[in-house]
Amino acid sequence: MNTATNPFATAAKAPSNATASGLALAPLWAVLIWTGNTLVTKMAAVAIDPASIAFYRWLLAFLVLTPFVGRAAWRQRAAIRQHWPKLAVLGGLGMAMYQGLAYEAARTTSAVNMGVIVALMPLISALLASLLASEALSKRQIVGAVVSLFGLIVLTTHGQLLALARADVHVGDGLMLIAVASNALYGVLLRRWALPLSTWQQLYVQIGFGIVVLLPFWLAGPMSAITITNAPLILYAGSAASIGAPFFWMTGVKQLGAARASLFMNLLPVLVAIAAWALLDEQLHLFHAVGAATTLLGVAAAMQRVPARQ
Repeated sequence: MNTATNPFATAAKAPSNATASGLALAPLWAVLIWTGNTLVTKMAAVAIDPASIAFYRWLLAFLVLTPFVGRAAWRQRAAIRQHWPKLAVLGGLGMAMYQGLAYEAARTTSAVNMGVIVALMPLISALLASLLASEALSKRQIVGAVVSLFGLIVLTTHGQLLALARADVHVGDGLMLIAVASNALYGVLLRRWALPLSTWQQLYVQIGFGIVVLLPFWLAGPMSAITITNAPLILYAGSAASIGAPFFWMTGVKQLGAARASLFMNLLPVLVAIAAWALLDEQLHLFHAVGAATTLLGVAAAMQRVPARQ
């Protein structure tokens, strides 16, 4: 395949203004795909072991990408060999730890706890970006993140803020906190290292390292067989959620920075609530509207750039 016409093999060129504007919404596309994956995760909880779906999904993604990216990645083997430790760290953080731990955490913690912990990702990302990537934090970003976090707390506690004080602490809470921190660190390192590979090539190699990390956990079992029931779940998780979402997320981090891109993660509980209402016939209440509106307000405020001083 000629790399001049293969979008999977070529490095990204400087985008036009229109293209740059579209890429700025890349994290939103990632979150939309992850919204569907959240519903898939709920269904997978009783259909397949967490280690199995985590391993199968990334293996499927690797096999799907190989005909398109494998040859180009092989031509870049010198760069990959030079930077393999960084690629291995990114694959371990973003593919293995975040996704794998999230599957496992869902078995032993509540939806309220998981929602609040995920809501901490923008704040963790902003802090790490400031410490490790020299991304300056504006007052607008800080206020927007806090407002968005408050909206998510309203949403995930069903408007009963005291539910947080009454919530039980589970092993899954610690696992979810590690998962969120690993994904936040992934975004910061991805932006800071700026590896000399196209986004598709980076994703392909990172998936490969993620599979290596997950392999021992899958072998340790219990291994779940692929059945008619769980095959569609694996198919969605291994295609859209493992190829499309990471690509959009990586693109968004490169365009916006880890701190601003991570703010889109606050939209996930809002979109999940809407999807559950539309697809699973779950009811929406006033606290959904209040929490969603507050979250969107915080994200919009934090995403606005402060005009440069003349």
